[in-house]
Amino acid sequence: MDPDADPAAVARAIVLRQLTSSAKSRSQLAGKLAERQIPKDVADAVLDRFEEVRLVDDAEFARMWVRSRAQTRSLARGALRRELTQKGISGDWAEQALEQLTDDDEQRSAAALVRRKLRPEMALADGAERDKYVRRLVGMLSRKGYAPGLAFSIVTTEIDAYGDRPQQD
Repeated sequence: MDPDADPAAVARAIVLRQLTSSAKSRSQLAGKLAERQIPKDVADAVLDRFEEVRLVDDAEFARMWVRSRAQTRSLARGALRRELTQKGISGDWAEQALEQLTDDDEQRSAAALVRRKLRPEMALADGAERDKYVRRLVGMLSRKGYAPGLAFSIVTTEIDAYGDRPQQD
């Protein structure tokens, strides 16, 4: 930082530039200001002002993040909770944002993910091959934050339904 520059003006410029590219949590912005060696008291004052004018709103950021990531990445609440924590959002705001997703939403999302992965060339009638695909699909869902029991249930249901489909010639 230029020693002659007004730290508050520099901090405001940094925050505005960060918010131009995408929404950010207060914690993320505080981290950027710390990287640029903005004094903590100046950073806090600037961030307080941005919160007053609602350009920084952790509750809204959390709600938007959950909606977006659940739709675009099909992540379950567990993975979304971890991501929010990494963004500096935890506690009540995180839980309120996660309440947007119902158990039914998670089940539909997981089932859609599995259906997209099923292919006609998969030899699902062969027990060993079926087990291999079940493990792979359950693993994929687990990495996206789905509980193991739910993942296994969804995968077996979807594989059974896929196997019952009439084969096209």
